[in-house]
Formats: sequence, structure tokens, C-alpha cells
Amino acid sequence: MALYLLYESASGYGLFLAHGIDEIGQNTEAVRNSVTDLNRFGKVVKLAAFNPFESALDALNQCNAVSEGQMTDELRNFLELSLPKVKEGKKPKFSLGVADPKIGSHIYEETKIPCQSNEFVLELIRGIRLHFDRFIENLKPGDLEKAQLGLGHSYSRAKVKFNVNRVDNMVIQAIFLLDTLDKDVNSFSMRVREWYSWHFPELVKIVNDNYLYAKLAKYIEDKSELSEDKLSGLIDILGDEDKAKEVIEAAKASMGQDLSPIDLINVKMFAQKVMDLAEYRKKLYDYLVSKMSDIAPNLAALIGEVVGARLISHAGSLTNLAKCPSSTLQILGAEKALFRALKTKGNTPKYGLIFHSSFIGRASAKNKGRMAQKSTTSFGDKLREQVEERLDFYDKGVAPRKNIDVMKSAMEDVAAQDTEMDVDKSSEPESKKSKKKKSKSKSAEDEVTVADGDTPELKSEKKKKKKRSLEEEEAQTDANGKGNDNDDDTEKKKKKKKKSKDVEMEDASEGKKKKKKKKAAE
Repeated sequence: MALYLLYESASGYGLFLAHGIDEIGQNTEAVRNSVTDLNRFGKVVKLAAFNPFESALDALNQCNAVSEGQMTDELRNFLELSLPKVKEGKKPKFSLGVADPKIGSHIYEETKIPCQSNEFVLELIRGIRLHFDRFIENLKPGDLEKAQLGLGHSYSRAKVKFNVNRVDNMVIQAIFLLDTLDKDVNSFSMRVREWYSWHFPELVKIVNDNYLYAKLAKYIEDKSELSEDKLSGLIDILGDEDKAKEVIEAAKASMGQDLSPIDLINVKMFAQKVMDLAEYRKKLYDYLVSKMSDIAPNLAALIGEVVGARLISHAGSLTNLAKCPSSTLQILGAEKALFRALKTKGNTPKYGLIFHSSFIGRASAKNKGRMAQKSTTSFGDKLREQVEERLDFYDKGVAPRKNIDVMKSAMEDVAAQDTEMDVDKSSEPESKKSKKKKSKSKSAEDEVTVADGDTPELKSEKKKKKKRSLEEEEAQTDANGKGNDNDDDTEKKKKKKKKSKDVEMEDASEGKKKKKKKKAAE
């Protein structure tokens, strides 16, 4: 069976015919050794046909199709014209070797041309790539390298430009920079406070905001020169006349040391740098808000721009975040705590980055975990109903409900489920209490009925007891003193029985001791 090889170069499609495969025996090692030698490889592989690309744009389109495993019309026409024709009802006596199995399967589905892709074919294609400029006639030196360079640049540029999965890259970089700026601005602001406090220590207690403190440090400079003339400037910065007057009064009685002009210049320059960073942080936040409204408006509206951007950044992309199940999304950002809990068999975390959401923040301590994750099928059921309504619209012309109405009904179902869960949980302890109360009441009723003697059986028993007690009293009164004598006799008899038992026990113990002595003597 003949073997044809398809090679996609930067200048066009090449079709090669491999001769003498039986002599090599399809040995991969033999092919690998003969690839470097053009004389040996040229005897095995020869050019059958070549179809150059019309332009750089055509080359880019063909390269994109091949990378996605799709056969273009140009490639199909080239193969049908170059390969031997197969009669109907007969098997082809050749096969086509390709580098990518995806495009091979697509070619077979469309044209029924048998394709194969294995190590042997890949080694042959490697040899073709190595000696491709020798197979093509009228190819000037350097033309192939230029075509490869231009196609590589245009292909990479198109992939980066039109990759819809990476539109969130700017959001990821912005949130990283925003978090870094927060740390830097806080640390630099503390440094400004500590540095300027040597000169004006009372200002720290008056002004708490870092940005305002840096602005005041730059405006005041030397505290000894602060007077009523600068009151208007202080009011503009602080926005409060009382605080401005308090700053002036504190400067007059300040206990800080004096700084040289050079030291004050350095403090002023550093305060300006901190102010610039704080202002840039505000601009970056506005930029992040605008990008999130374009890329993920629903996520931003649900949990906020900053939390949504952190989730996208931690997941790697918006696509990866959309693929995460609810259980993964709930603890996203708390991986260390999760694996620590699994290792130590402790309590797993209930939430990760979504803890910073306002919904979870407003929930009570016992409901924070429930707000972090709440599984329901209401939305899926409603969406399924919406799809069925659209099918009815196409078949029967019945207008379907709007998406907003469907979502409202889904939210109502979820709210109803939550109320049912709350009612069930609240009714459980009440039911337990009622059961206990019922059991107690039953026992009390039984006691009351026994005490009152309402039943006829208890009444008859009480009458019998009363008769017996009356008969015993009469017998005792008739006997007078005889009863006392009988009691004395019975007590004497009991004492005699006890004495006889004690004597028998002592005799038995003495008999056992004698037996032991005899055994010891023997």
C-alpha cells in the first residue's frame, strides 16, 4: 500500500510519496537514522505535488484552520486532484499520513481518504521539514525563513487579539496592582506619620486619615510658621473649621523637635509621593469598575467589582470561574484552610473570598455559611420551562414569557423554600417540647385517677382492705393482754433460731480447720 504524506508549510501545502517502505520495514529507528542524510532520505521520500498559498492572509487562514483540525476547501481540492482516484465500491490502495490526528479524522469524514498518524509518519514528516527547501524547485535561499517568520507573527498576533477567553487579563492585572497599591500606600503613610511625628506629634491624634495627614504634612512644613494666616488652607484640606483651629492651637504648644530645612524638604517630597500613589489608586479603582462593567456586569452587580475581580483573578480567568461548581466557588481563596482541616480532621471553612461580599457581611454569624452557599434547582427548572415555551412558540406560535418574569418567579420559589426551611427548623424544638408535655400530662393524669379512685376495681379493693382492718382491730381488743404475750413468745422463738444458726456455723468452721490440719500432717 502506497503512503502519501501531507506537509503544511508556511509557503503552501506539500504532498510527498514514500517509496521503499517495505525495505525499511517501517522501522522507526531506521527512519530516524536516515532522516539526517539527504541522499538516503531522498530515495525514500519524493515530492508528488505542491500548492503554494496565494497571499499572507491566505496562509494565515489556512494555518488557523489546520490548527483547529479543520479541512479547508483549498486543501480538499488539492488532495482530490493530487491523490489517486478511488473507484466506487473498492478500497483505496493508499493512505495519507498527517501530523495531527484531528485533521486526519476530518479528512476521512469528508473525503473517505484513509489517514494515519503514528511515530513512523511523524519521523518522515520531520525529515520533510528538515529538507523541505531541497524538494521545492525555484525556491530562493531565505524565502522560506521569511515566510515562516511572517506567518508566525501574524498567527500569534491574531491569537492574542481575538482570544475571547483572555479579555479578563486587564481585570486580573488591575486587581493585582490595586491590592499591591493598598499595601504600599498604607506602609508609606505610616512612614510619613512616624517621620513627621518627630516634628509635630500632636497631629497624629487630630487627623486619622492617611491621605489627609500626608496633605497636611506637605502644607504645614514647619510648625513654628503655622499661624492664623494658613487657617483657610487648613479648612480647605480638612473640611472642618474646628479641626483646623485645633491644629493651629496644637502647633503652638507642640512638644516635637525642630527639623532642618533639608529634613523638611525630604518629608515634603515623600508626602507628595504618598499623595500621588493614593490618587492613582482612586483612578485605578475607577478603571477596574469600568472594565468589570464591560466584562462581567452581572458578577459586578451581584457581589461588587473588587470581590468579583478577585474571584476572576484567583480562578485564572472568567471562563474558569464560570466552570467552577458552587462548592468550589464558596471556598475559593481558602484552599490552605481547607486542606489543613482535611489533614487535621477539623472543621472545613465555610467561605473564602466571597466573605467580603456585602450579603455575607450583613448576615448574622449563624447564617453566614448559608448565605455563602444555597443549592437550589429553581433556576434550572425555570430555564427549562422557558426553553419549552420557546419550542411551543416555534411550533404553535404561543408567545413565551420574558426572561425577567421567569427569573422573578424563580426568585419567588427560592424565597418560599427558605421560609419553609425556617418554619420546619423552628417547629422541630416546639414539637419535641409538646411531646414532653404530653408525656408529663399523661403521667399526671394517671396519678390523679389512681389517687381519686374513680375506677370500680379500685373501689372494691379499698372496701376489702377496710373490712380486714376492722376485723383485726376487733380481734386485738378481744384478746386484751393475750396479744402482748404472743408477741413476747414469737420474739423468744426468733432469738433461739438465730443462736442455733450461729452454733451450726461455728461447728462447720471448726470441722473445716480440722480437715486442713489432717491434710497438712499427712
